[in-house]
Amino acid sequence: YVRPGGIQEALDVVKASGNGKVLMYAGGTDVIPLVKSRSIPAPDVLVDLKGIPDLDYVSLDQEGGLRTGALASIYDVAHFTPVKDAFPILAQAASSIASTQIQNRGTIAGNICNGVPSADSAPALLCLEASVMCTGAGGEDREIGLRDFFSGPRKTVLEEGEMVREIRVPPVRGKGVYLKLSPRSRMDLAVVGVAVVAETRDGVFTDVRIGLGAVGPTPLRAQGAEALLLGEKVRKEILEEAAHKASEEASPIDDHRASAEYRRLMVEVLVKRGLQQVTSNGTVL
Repeated sequence: YVRPGGIQEALDVVKASGNGKVLMYAGGTDVIPLVKSRSIPAPDVLVDLKGIPDLDYVSLDQEGGLRTGALASIYDVAHFTPVKDAFPILAQAASSIASTQIQNRGTIAGNICNGVPSADSAPALLCLEASVMCTGAGGEDREIGLRDFFSGPRKTVLEEGEMVREIRVPPVRGKGVYLKLSPRSRMDLAVVGVAVVAETRDGVFTDVRIGLGAVGPTPLRAQGAEALLLGEKVRKEILEEAAHKASEEASPIDDHRASAEYRRLMVEVLVKRGLQQVTSNGTVL
């Protein structure tokens, strides 16, 4: 177990481990239980990033985009006033994750790095066209669009020893909402998670993004449904058609929490509901 005091020290630990398996974590609310239960192989070196200073920031840049450091807690993102004002969909998604205690320990970066299809922040971040800034074991940096970040259940494109340093979100266009279906609200994993961001002009869709969680091997964008709506006038029939198309793009599984058929039906319900909310004249809460 190593608790480095800086990014370079963390990278030096990775390099010094040679071919040993290194596992980095920020909050540890998912990783530690998985390691203890041997649900994932125990690493040779466990690197706790929580001691690195200056990575717990949540801020807006000069262009109005959002920057969240790797150690920014879920609670901070959910309750930071500028996020609630400028990126309410992300605040909604973050506030739907687990208990207050978990929110104060866990991080948004950790939520996506776990690579689980049901991660609540993922559909919202996909709709916000977020990207992650990563630093490799050799100190090299690269930016990865979140749409290219997930490679499978509990898998991402992060290379061995590479760490997420920051999540970047460009200025948002239009209105957004995140809707989560779970038996006990935020205390359970999402059975279905749906994020919708849309912009209209004169009653016509000029931009629309639909993110789906817990209904495929990775969080995904319903691109077919998005394409169906672009350039169309907002009306009941097209919203219903797009919601059905989104349900066809989902590829859910049967498990102990819900059947694939139920999940697909609820994708249709929640996408329609989300589209109705973001195209209404009222404020989306």
